[in-house]
Amino acid sequence: MLEAIERDFAGAVPAKVSCSLRVERTTEERLAVRRNAAEPQRRRLNTGAMLTVEHKGGLGYCATTDLSLAGLRRAIDEAMAWADASSGRMIAGLGANGFTAARGRYETQENKGWNDTSSADKMRLLGELSHRLKPDDRIVDWGASLHHTHTESLLLTTSGGRIHQETKVLVPTLFAVASAHGQTQRRSFGDSRIGQGGFDLMETMGLLEAPERLAREALLLVEAPECPEATMDLVIGPDQMVLQIHESIGHPLELDRILGDERNYAGTSFVTPDMFGTYRYGSDLLNVTFDPAHPFEAASYAFDDEGTPAHKEYLIRSGILERPLGSASSQRRANLPGVANARACEWNRPPMDRMANLNIEPGNSTFAQLIAQVERGVYVETNFAWSIDDSRNKFQFGCEWGQLIENGRLTKVVRNPNYRGISAGFWRSLKGVGGSDTYAVGGATMCGKGEPNQAIRVGHATPACLFADVEVFGGGQ
Repeated sequence: MLEAIERDFAGAVPAKVSCSLRVERTTEERLAVRRNAAEPQRRRLNTGAMLTVEHKGGLGYCATTDLSLAGLRRAIDEAMAWADASSGRMIAGLGANGFTAARGRYETQENKGWNDTSSADKMRLLGELSHRLKPDDRIVDWGASLHHTHTESLLLTTSGGRIHQETKVLVPTLFAVASAHGQTQRRSFGDSRIGQGGFDLMETMGLLEAPERLAREALLLVEAPECPEATMDLVIGPDQMVLQIHESIGHPLELDRILGDERNYAGTSFVTPDMFGTYRYGSDLLNVTFDPAHPFEAASYAFDDEGTPAHKEYLIRSGILERPLGSASSQRRANLPGVANARACEWNRPPMDRMANLNIEPGNSTFAQLIAQVERGVYVETNFAWSIDDSRNKFQFGCEWGQLIENGRLTKVVRNPNYRGISAGFWRSLKGVGGSDTYAVGGATMCGKGEPNQAIRVGHATPACLFADVEVFGGGQ
């Protein structure tokens, strides 16, 4: 199919027209067992293309599922009409900058492919995991699922660019809900567990060993006291750090948001263009990178969806803000350096500034050393509720699991741990960064942004982190 489309694209574009074609084919499959009963299997195939035309300083788009020669010609004509209509009305820095001439390929590395295991065997495994999630009648709801996505894309340009990329992403999920004494508590594995790779990712993520632990912890939570209210030290596990990074570093650093593009929908940012190069975002221990080549992370790629080669870059180094998450067009608009992060959620959306793999670089502390630094505090894992203001500054998060830290030791379990803060000060209170024994790869499956909305996968790799003097409180507050 791709060979035919490539041939037809060359024949469909009129002379002296600057144009790109991005074709995407996505296959999704979801298998699930809930309360030991198999749920209907879901499969989805989605194929189409986006034509982009630059003409007379204007920019025009047209998406289509008709990938024939005639269909491509109609789409080019429509995109040309939109480019003509936008001529002279473009925001400075957009349009009339040419399309990439880069050529290359990227493919997810798999040790064991998704299709190497039959659906029957996958369902059998999920059934076994489900049965292990209910060791006690106080477990009232439980389930296991696997969601696999295979996306193949081809970007062609009239400048000679040709970029072929294939990504394979797996999202495994387990959950157990316990109810007793008027309390209902949930422990889950998933949500932030997402990776790029094959069927073997389940082993490296720890899925196969998780059911008994999740059920045991859900039962402990229904018997546990409420999290106390106090200002104290906070140790955040990597699966919760995923959302902390996402909301209070990732979204504030999106350059199109800083330039005002998202104000009426997803909000603006407390970050301003003059902060880059001088602003202290966090303590000296904070090092944040954009790393699209990180192994097994959900948003790894060799080129973004506009064809810009992707490389690892520091966004924050030793606490100082260095560069935003800004694609080539935003970089031109703001006259700031950026990264290769023009991304589209699928074939019928144009690329825009998005997080990809946004990571905190590991430190040197073991988990035991992080805990040992705390005289009075709490350790939290696994997000279940979040809120952040429209400038991505003030935030509040609720977690599934909490455990008090007293005199450098983990002690009793507490339920409904919540914490709140302000991004501009919270990251400066960072006083401990975990090393390799606390480091985990995760991400977000549905990060929303843009009009029309785009929900996209994002990767985050992070160690556990220790913060000083954080406002912590229970679920009754």
